[in-house]
Amino acid sequence: MQVNKKLAIMFADIEGSTKLYETIGDTKARELTSGCIDLLSRIASDNQGVVIKTIGDEVMCTFPSADKAAQAAVQMQEEVAENAEEWGSPLRIRIGFHFGDVIEENNDVFGDAVNLSARMASQAKGDQIITTGETLDVMSPHLSCDGRELIQVKVKGKSDPVRICELTWGEEEELTIMGGMDTVPNPMQKKSTLKVSFGGKEVIVEEVNPVVTLGRGKTNTFVVPDSMSSRNHSKIEYRRGRIYLVDQSTNGTYITPNGGQTVIIHQDEHIMSGSGVIGLGHDVNAADNLAIHYRI
Repeated sequence: MQVNKKLAIMFADIEGSTKLYETIGDTKARELTSGCIDLLSRIASDNQGVVIKTIGDEVMCTFPSADKAAQAAVQMQEEVAENAEEWGSPLRIRIGFHFGDVIEENNDVFGDAVNLSARMASQAKGDQIITTGETLDVMSPHLSCDGRELIQVKVKGKSDPVRICELTWGEEEELTIMGGMDTVPNPMQKKSTLKVSFGGKEVIVEEVNPVVTLGRGKTNTFVVPDSMSSRNHSKIEYRRGRIYLVDQSTNGTYITPNGGQTVIIHQDEHIMSGSGVIGLGHDVNAADNLAIHYRI
């Protein structure tokens, strides 16, 4: 029986599995890839996903929402990275997903959303999660804030360009290479700048001044004399039109937007927006002498 519904379709596969077999041999490579596929399948199930099929080094699964797919994708990347040392091999996975209309029949799914999801997976590199702008738009803000548009592409059979987006998960990423697709410039995409001020000093983070550093060490752009601050605590970077805060510290970086809740970034990165204050190693308020003020 056919059922029409909206689902998130995900493809996740192991990068370079053919080379893995050549390098460590069939038996060990099969053991590693099978263990990885089992892990991905378990994570999918833990996030309300349904594994449709596994084909060699790839798993295809569905989720009831874009949020569940995004949460599963991040967890997959994190757990594969955590298990790499135990496995004795630096396995890397590529993930692509899209939320849209599908036809569900005989424990399988069909339709344009499936094809588009497979296309997203084909554009991902190892350690990357790629999705569409359409999917990013329906995700909850606490998840979509970690997404960034890479490029727009022309896809056969579609009249409008597809927005290709990356969902970041804490690794400093490189721009996805869109092999075989015709790129479309996006003149409407604005480039952000960020004004940072502390201790009477003010710096603009922008394309011509892409990095400022924060910490206790005297070589930082902003020197914060606080025992909770690491010597090289964090940095703020301009990357491809957006501003990122990258934490490198022991105690984490606390970002409190005006009128919003504090976000703690630890050994991770965060896309900056709006205005507010930054605390190195602990929470601060706007009146605190140790508060670093920022405004996009």
